[in-house]
Amino acid sequence: MKTLIKKVATAALSAALAASISVTAQAEEKIKVGFVYVGPVGDAGWTYGHDEGRKEMLHKLGDKVEATYVESVPEGADAERVIRKLAQQGHDLIFTTSFGYMNPTLKVAKQFPKVKFNHATGYKRSKNVGTYAARFYEGRYVTGLIAGEMTKSNVIGYVGSFPIPEVVQGINAFTLGLRETNPDAVVKVVWINSWYDPAKEREAAEALIAQGADIINQHTDSPAPVQAAQDKGVLAFGYDTDMSRFGPDAHLSGSLVHWGDYYTDVAESVLNDSWTAKDIWGGIDSGMVKMAPYNKKIPADVVTAAEKARADIATGSLTIFEGPITAQDGSVKVAGGVKLTDGEILSMNWYVEGVEGELPQ
Repeated sequence: MKTLIKKVATAALSAALAASISVTAQAEEKIKVGFVYVGPVGDAGWTYGHDEGRKEMLHKLGDKVEATYVESVPEGADAERVIRKLAQQGHDLIFTTSFGYMNPTLKVAKQFPKVKFNHATGYKRSKNVGTYAARFYEGRYVTGLIAGEMTKSNVIGYVGSFPIPEVVQGINAFTLGLRETNPDAVVKVVWINSWYDPAKEREAAEALIAQGADIINQHTDSPAPVQAAQDKGVLAFGYDTDMSRFGPDAHLSGSLVHWGDYYTDVAESVLNDSWTAKDIWGGIDSGMVKMAPYNKKIPADVVTAAEKARADIATGSLTIFEGPITAQDGSVKVAGGVKLTDGEILSMNWYVEGVEGELPQ
């Protein structure tokens, strides 16, 4: 009997020790997450927004994750080198946050099949590479509605980075909103062929102001266009983050991107071993796209209309790219009642009516 009791006690103790070890292992389980940034974390725009998302992930998940980042990584060979180094350093999850990182990400992913990769704004996926982006154009449409009510010259300047569908979508959505409230207004675009170049961004903004623009919009990463607008006494919309501190008189609002929830969710999926390669395209409805605070100089009725549009986009009762939509050359590009598919939006390479100048191909 004593022998039986001793065996039972020993078994219970072993089970308790095993359970304790298991709990300790779970408590100590941690993943390493790497981020590759195209600009500096202090750009106040695109990269700053992603880094704020990284910090939010760390705050929410605590000691379950550790994160590193490499900033100002050019698109191309340097990107491949940096991504590979992060994989070699034992990162379990790597976010590559610029369009030009697409092919380098796929190449490195083949060499490290156990590492999970998520590429921002791309369209190529594999077993261990997912993609994600925001429907930036939704916030652009709302800013267009405001611009149509606020412009006096009926000329809006737009500082563009690269003539890729992601940027063209935003120009077109903004213009559709603009001409919804002001059919006489037009948009002039200057391309700088860079995501982040404060000097070029400012130069482009000033050139547009010289052409009569009294509102400046941008799809670039620094607050230079907003600062130029502030200095020249015109209005502006920021992008990616709230840029109002750089032009408190000029800054009307802006289309923001909130990455923190997404980064947290993806990291948690790696922690609980449920990660799969997905394509995520979040908008206003998911909280990924938000609006910057509205400047007090915007009339109350304009703010009300903007907020209604934002709410309608979130519920799906307002579809931005639904016909009839007229192209720049005056032809009907989208017939009445027809909605562009996501694939058609993602491959957009044409201007809507109201955008001046030729789209580089």
